Amino acid sequence: MNKAIFLDRDGVLNREKYDYITKTEDFEILEYQIPPLKKLYEEGYLLIIITNQGGIAQQRYTEETLAEMHHLLGQKFLKAGAEITHAYYCPHHPTISGDCSCRKPKSGMILEAIATYNIDPGLSVMIGDKPRDVEAANGAGVKGILIAPDEQIDYSMVKKVLAGETYANLSSDFS
Repeated sequence: MNKAIFLDRDGVLNREKYDYITKTEDFEILEYQIPPLKKLYEEGYLLIIITNQGGIAQQRYTEETLAEMHHLLGQKFLKAGAEITHAYYCPHHPTISGDCSCRKPKSGMILEAIATYNIDPGLSVMIGDKPRDVEAANGAGVKGILIAPDEQIDYSMVKKVLAGETYANLSSDFS
């Protein structure tokens, strides 16, 4: 079985500037996230993005624009020697599309990745900047790590969580 680092996108891999990043020129990759994720990649972890993209349903941007952003992100990681295995996204928005099984805090995207890539949830974590990211992870049997928006991922803390140590979120002043 494989192991994975599931990653929220906005606020974790790119700067969250507005409600929705609608143009590639506004897509600012947080390059300081690459070194700790590259270390995990080198240890055999798949890097998988799990992101809500309700702006697609709201027609604020297209799936083609989203694909361009994910391509830019993937290229930055490849250039640094790490690979993003897959970018799962939920294009739905509850006010337009109604309920779906993929929009976080539901676990649909993570469960799909687990099935597709033969991932052991017990050996994996999800890193996100919103409680819904942790909720989605926990619903799939994956440990969740909550960081503040744009906070650098702490490699040693991720390793501690993977080893089963309890993680207390020190950034509890945001939601």
